[in-house]
Amino acid sequence: MSKKMIEKEKHISVGTRPERMDAKEKVTGHALYGTDINLPGLLHGRVLRSPHAHARIVSIDTSKAEDLPGVFAVVIASDLPEADDRTEKAGESTINYKFLRDNNLASDKVLYVGHAVAALAAKSPDVAQNALELIEVEYEILEPVLDVRHAMSDKTEVLHEQIRTDGPNGSGDTPSNIAQHIRHVKGDLDKGFSDADVIVEREFTTVPVHQSYLESHAATAVWGMDGTLTIYSSTQGAFLARRQVSELLQYPMAKIKVIPTEVGGAFGGKNPTYVEAPAALLARKTGRPVRVVMSREEVILGTGPGSGTAIKVKVGATKLGKITAAQAELCYEAGAYPGSPVHPGAMAMFAAYDIPNGQIDGYDVLVNKPRVAAYRAPGAPQSAFAGEQIIDELAQKIGMDGVEFRMANAASEGTERLDGSLHKSIAIQEILGVIEDHPHYNEPLDGPNQGRGVAIGFWDNWGARSSVEINVNSDGTVNLISGSVDLTGSRTTVAMQAADVLEIPFENVKSSMVDTDSISYTDTSAGSRTTMATGLAAVEAARDVLAKLKAEVADMWSVSLDSVVYSKGVFGTNERKSENITFADLAAKLSGQINGHGNVNVENWAGAGGGTIVDVEVDPETGQVKVLRCTAIQNAGKAIHPGHVEGQMQGGVVQGIGWALYEGYQYDELGRVLNANLLDYKLPTSLDVPSIEAVIIEKPFPSNPYGARGVGETPIISPAPAIANAVQQALGKRIDQLPMTPTTLLDKIGVI
Repeated sequence: MSKKMIEKEKHISVGTRPERMDAKEKVTGHALYGTDINLPGLLHGRVLRSPHAHARIVSIDTSKAEDLPGVFAVVIASDLPEADDRTEKAGESTINYKFLRDNNLASDKVLYVGHAVAALAAKSPDVAQNALELIEVEYEILEPVLDVRHAMSDKTEVLHEQIRTDGPNGSGDTPSNIAQHIRHVKGDLDKGFSDADVIVEREFTTVPVHQSYLESHAATAVWGMDGTLTIYSSTQGAFLARRQVSELLQYPMAKIKVIPTEVGGAFGGKNPTYVEAPAALLARKTGRPVRVVMSREEVILGTGPGSGTAIKVKVGATKLGKITAAQAELCYEAGAYPGSPVHPGAMAMFAAYDIPNGQIDGYDVLVNKPRVAAYRAPGAPQSAFAGEQIIDELAQKIGMDGVEFRMANAASEGTERLDGSLHKSIAIQEILGVIEDHPHYNEPLDGPNQGRGVAIGFWDNWGARSSVEINVNSDGTVNLISGSVDLTGSRTTVAMQAADVLEIPFENVKSSMVDTDSISYTDTSAGSRTTMATGLAAVEAARDVLAKLKAEVADMWSVSLDSVVYSKGVFGTNERKSENITFADLAAKLSGQINGHGNVNVENWAGAGGGTIVDVEVDPETGQVKVLRCTAIQNAGKAIHPGHVEGQMQGGVVQGIGWALYEGYQYDELGRVLNANLLDYKLPTSLDVPSIEAVIIEKPFPSNPYGARGVGETPIISPAPAIANAVQQALGKRIDQLPMTPTTLLDKIGVI
C-alpha cells in the first residue's frame, strides 16, 4: 500500500481529543477484568510457592491435599509435557519455552522465593489455601546467588549446569551464571580517550523494580466437549498467550481460544504467562472451569520485575565540549532464567548522542530472583540513570551548561549509534531546543537546598504485525475489530485513524478488541507499537473499504472506476458531476455487506526521544527529597490523540519518580523479599508528585501515514537521572544508586 502522508487538512479525528471509548465502562465498574469471570461450576485454583531462593526438589507428596474434601485436582511439573529449548521474541523481551515451563511449575530445582511448585483446584479459596498447606515438599537447600557481580564470579554457585556464556567469540566451555555477553564497538576507543581533556568514570547500582499494576494476574480456563480450550486472561497479547499455552501443553493452537479481558495495568509485565497453563491443567483434570488469581504478594514474589543492575561508565570529552569516547559495562540481572533487557539497555544508553568512539559490554546474569519481565522501556531507565549523570558531570567539569553540552553532541538523522544502527528520523536537537527555551529551565530556583536537573533519553520502539477488520453497517456506521489488547486507550486511537480515512464522524465507529478466533494474528501490545502499527492496519482496512465502495459506485453508475472520487463523506464521479451519494446512503443500498481488511507487518518504524526538567528540594537533616516541579518533553511524531500522549508522558514520569526515590525489592541474605506488599513496597502517591507539564513535539516519521511514533516507553527513561542531577545540584554530592532513599542520601552527605 502507499505510505503517502495523509494531508493535514483532511484530518477529521486525528489530532482531536474525543472521550475514550472504554472510559464509562471502566469508571462505573462495568468492564470485565480477569477476576470478574465467573462461569458455572467454577473452581478456585491456588499455587504453592517455594519458601527458598535456591534448593533442589527431593520429593513432592500431594496425597494429603488430594484427600481433603473439596479439593478436585492437584498438578505438578510432571503434568506438563517436556518443552522445546527454543527462544522466541515476546514483545520487548524473549521467551524460552523450556524455561517458561520450569517457571510455571518447577521441576528439579526452585530458583527463587515464590517459584511455583504445585497448583490445585478446590471448591472455595479457603479450601484451596488449606490444601496448599498439606502438600509436603522436601528440599535440599542450596546457597542463594543474589548479587549480580557475585553471580559473575567463577567461584559462585551455578544456577543452571547446562548454561554456557554466549559471547562475542562463541559459547563458553564451562557452566556459568553469565548467560550472554554482548559487545558493541565503534571507532578506536583508546584513541578517543587519549584525545579527551576530561574523563569521568563512575559505577552505579539499581535494584529490581516491579511494574506495580493495580490488577493482579488472573486466568480462567475451561475445556469444551469438542476438546477446545478457552482461556480468559489478563494479558497484553491474546495471541502471545495462546502461543505460550500451546507450547506448554503441546496442544494445537487451533483448539485454543484466548479471550483477553480488560487489563488493569501491565507495562510489559503481562507478556509472560504465569497462571494460564496451571489453570488449563487443572480444568482438564477436573472437567470444570478453573480460575487462578494471584494475590498481591504472589505478584511481587512470582512475576517478573525490571532488572537490578551494576553499571560502570567512562566518558571522555574535550574542553570545547565534544565527546571523544564512551565506554560502559552493563551487568543486568536476568533472575532465575536468561533474558534480561541488557540489549535494549545497551541500545538506549548513549543513543541520544553522536559519539565517534565507544564500546559497550553487556552481561545477562542469572541470580536467584524472579525471571525479569519487560518494564516500560526495559533496560533503559537503568542505563540512562548512569549515562545521563556522567554527561551532566562532564559538562560541569568543563564549565559548560548541561543542555548546551548535550546539544553539541546530539545525534541526528543518519548518526551511527554504538550498537551499529543508524538513526532514522530523530528529534533530539529539537527536544533540547525546547528545554533550553522553556521557562522552567530559565526561571531561578527560589529556596535553599534546591536543585534543577535535566536528562534526555531515546527509545527505539517496535513495529511488528497487526490485524484489523472493518464492517460497514447499513446505517453508515462501522464496526472495527482488532487483535490488539487495549492497555492505554488504543481502541480509541485506532478508531480515530479509521474514521479519518473514511471521513466519517468518530462517533460512527465502534471499536472492539476480540479473541484469537475472531481476527488474524496480532503481536502483543508492547514496544510502543499499538497505536502506530494497529493504527496502520486500520488505515489499510479503511482504504480497503473505500476501494470496495468505489467499485460499487462505478458499477452502480456505469462509470469507470478511475472516475470515482470521494471527499468529505460523499462519493462522486468526474464523468457526471451531478451524480453523488453519501457514505451512509451507499451503505444502506448495499445492506451493510462491505468489509475491509488490514494485515500489516511494520518493518519500518522510528524511535522517539524525550527529556525531563525537574526541580527538587532536599532536606539535609532527614534526606527527604521533594519533587517541586516537573516538565516532560517528547517527540510524538504526530499526536493521534494529544490527551492520550500527555497521559502517557505524565504516567511515565510518575513511574520514573518511583524508580528514583521510592521503589525497589529488598532482600535478606537468604533471598527472601522483605517488602512483598504495597504497604512496604513504596510507591509515589499523589502527595509525592507535582503537576507534570507535558510538552509534545511533532516531528513526523515520513513512513507512517500520519507521521506517528510510539510514545509509551520514552517518558520513563529520563526522570530518574534528571532527579539525580537535581539532587546533585542541591547537595553537591553525586548519587550512584537507585532508589535514592533518605538513608542513601544521608549516607552520601555523611550524616549517618
